[in-house]
Amino acid sequence: MAYKIGIIGVGNISLEHIQAYLANPETELYAFCDINKERLNYMGKKYGVTRLYTNLDEMLALDELDAVSVCTWNNGHAPATIAALKAGKHVLCEKPMALNAKEAEEMKKTAEECGKLLMIGFVRRHGNDCKLVKQFIDTDYFGELYYAKATYLRRHGNPGGWFADVTRSGGGPLIDLGVHVIDLVRYLLGGSKPVSVYGATFRKLGDRPGVARNPGAYRSAGATDNDPVTVEDLASAMIRFDNGAVLHIEAAFDLNLKKDEGKIELFGTKGGAKLDPELEMYTTVNGYMADVNLTYPTALSFNGLFQNEINHFIDCISGRTECIAPAEDGVVLMKILDAIYRSAEIGHEVVIEY
Repeated sequence: MAYKIGIIGVGNISLEHIQAYLANPETELYAFCDINKERLNYMGKKYGVTRLYTNLDEMLALDELDAVSVCTWNNGHAPATIAALKAGKHVLCEKPMALNAKEAEEMKKTAEECGKLLMIGFVRRHGNDCKLVKQFIDTDYFGELYYAKATYLRRHGNPGGWFADVTRSGGGPLIDLGVHVIDLVRYLLGGSKPVSVYGATFRKLGDRPGVARNPGAYRSAGATDNDPVTVEDLASAMIRFDNGAVLHIEAAFDLNLKKDEGKIELFGTKGGAKLDPELEMYTTVNGYMADVNLTYPTALSFNGLFQNEINHFIDCISGRTECIAPAEDGVVLMKILDAIYRSAEIGHEVVIEY
C-alpha cells in the first residue's frame, strides 16, 4: 500500500518534495493545494494530480490522505501544519518551522496531542557530508568541539517577492539561509542546548536595484526589481551552548564581498574540519600538523538531500526508524532566531528561556 501524499503550497520548494515522492516506491502524489489557482492547475497537469484545491480544509477532509508536505510561505507553516495534524495527517514542514518560537511550540503541542509525526525540513541533516562528518565526531576524531563558524553569504542574492516581505517571511537571510547552517552545526554538536546569543542585523543595501545579478541567481516566483524589501541584508551572531561551545554565524542576501560563500568550520581539541562544501580536516600526526583529504566523491556531497529527507519521513511514518529532525529541534531553532533578532533590536545579549 502506498502512502497518499498531499502538497500544501506548490511553489518552487515543492518541486524538490514532489520529485522525491515520485521516486519513492511507497508514496503516491494524491492532492495539491495552493492559493494561486493558475499555479495549482499548472502543477496538477504537469504531475498528473487531479485532486486540486484552493481551500486547505477541503483537501484535508480527504480521509484517505496519509501525510502532507507544507511548502507554503513561512507565515503559512504554523496554520497549515496545525490544521493538517488536527485532520489526522502526518506532516513534513519546510524550514523555518514557523515565524517564531511561540508558533513552533503550538505546532509541537498539536502534534503530541494528535499523536502524529511532525518532522521539520532540516534538509542539511540528510546530506552525505553531514553523515560523513558525524561518523568522525562519533568516534571522537576531533575531540571536544568547542568552537564553530558558519557562513551563508551572497554578494547580490535577495530572492525578492515574499522572501523580501517580513510579514510573510519572518525575516531575511537569517531565517532563510542561516537556519540551515545553525541547525546543521547544532546537530553535529550533538544537540547542545543554546543558552544565550548576541546578534546584529543590518538593512543597508536592500535589493540593490540597477545592479546586475549573477546569471542564474535565484529569484522568487513573480519577484520584480521593484518589490519592497523589509528584511535585513545581513545578520551576524554569537550563540553560546550549555556545554560551553560557541557558534559564530553570518548570513547575508546582499554583501560587498568577492564571491558567494557557504561553509561550516568546526574546531576541536584533537582536530578541525571545514565543509566548503567539500570536506577538509586538520589534525596532528606524529608531532606534525597535517591536512587530511579523503578520497571519496566530494562532488556528490549535496546530491540526494531531499530524496534522503523524504525517504526518512516515510521510514518514520512506517515505524522503521526514529525521526532525526523532530519538532522539538524546530522549536529550539526558532528560540535561537527569536533571540538573535531580539538581541539585534536591543543591542545586547539575550538569554534564551525554556
